[in-house]
Amino acid sequence: MKQTLSLLAVAALLCLFEGCAKNTSGGQTSESGGKTIGVSIQDLQAQFYESMQQGMKDEAAKYGYTITFTDANRDQARQTSQVEDFLSQRVDAIILTPVDSKAVGPAIVEANSANVPVFTADIASTASKGVVITHVASDNVQGGRVAADLLCKALGGQGTVAIIDQPEVTSVQDRVKGFRQELGVKCPAVKIVADQTAGGDRVQAATVMDNLLQTYPTLNGVFGINDDSALGALKSVQSAGKMGKVKIVGYDATPEAQQAIDAGQMFGDPEQHPDQIGKLTIDQIHLYFAGKTPPKYIPVQVGSYTGKQS
Repeated sequence: MKQTLSLLAVAALLCLFEGCAKNTSGGQTSESGGKTIGVSIQDLQAQFYESMQQGMKDEAAKYGYTITFTDANRDQARQTSQVEDFLSQRVDAIILTPVDSKAVGPAIVEANSANVPVFTADIASTASKGVVITHVASDNVQGGRVAADLLCKALGGQGTVAIIDQPEVTSVQDRVKGFRQELGVKCPAVKIVADQTAGGDRVQAATVMDNLLQTYPTLNGVFGINDDSALGALKSVQSAGKMGKVKIVGYDATPEAQQAIDAGQMFGDPEQHPDQIGKLTIDQIHLYFAGKTPPKYIPVQVGSYTGKQS
């Protein structure tokens, strides 16, 4: 009997000093006593999302949360399945970067029905159903304006440009909106002659750019809605022997894009801060777990990168 009481006393002390795992929302808990968070990212191989993932990891560790990342590989059906897996694992919160801003709705509804809060990072849901607690993202309209200013400067205020797009994604819609608005107001002599999708993929972007150069042989510039799009366009321009004749602006300022800008192969990039997006998303989840109501939307300002001295 004394031995049993001693064991109970030790267990109580461990609970007091180390923290006991709690399950206040029906979710899986970690050994540290923290909550669990499931994250489905549309493309974990992209440098932008690698940085965002690291920001989430670092901030989750600060709060003692267990965080699990999955790669949707730009497949909405796969992302929906990942959400279902998170629910079966009884996570306490879910973070999504939607593959398709409209088609993600049913997955969010499933999480809502299970009383698991959903947060989005970088890309918002525009689905007619499904409740998202907080969306954290770059101010992409402002970032699109930055891209327009860069390309306008690169072209000396006149010429023809094309957009390599990804219109199914809300953040990209905002970038293109800001880009078009800014060109129209500040650089009206620069004309957009084409807007074609490449799905945010580098290989597809190179193919799209090949076709654009065939259709518009005097094209002066291109705006790639992310750096994979811009770097794909760069490969095409290099193959066509048109380096220097076609000015390229991307979006994100990933390390590889910065190298291309430093080398004079691309003109510049709006510079996002994906690590901050990741950090701030975890911070909003922490507020929610504390019983507070986080803001519906947190915009992160976009900078500008035009070389090592920018």
